[in-house]
Amino acid sequence: MTTTKKFALLAILGTLLGTSLTACNTFEGAGQDVQAGGRAIERSADNVQKKM
Repeated sequence: MTTTKKFALLAILGTLLGTSLTACNTFEGAGQDVQAGGRAIERSADNVQKKM
């Protein structure tokens, strides 16, 4: 394998690794947002139930 091909392969692998790590943080943040939304809905439902 030539030096240019090795460099290209390492660059591609590095990019994929960096992208996957960023995606993990993005999905974690999205999960936290959904969880916070669920808690807000639960609190609203509890408040409505108390008023009844």
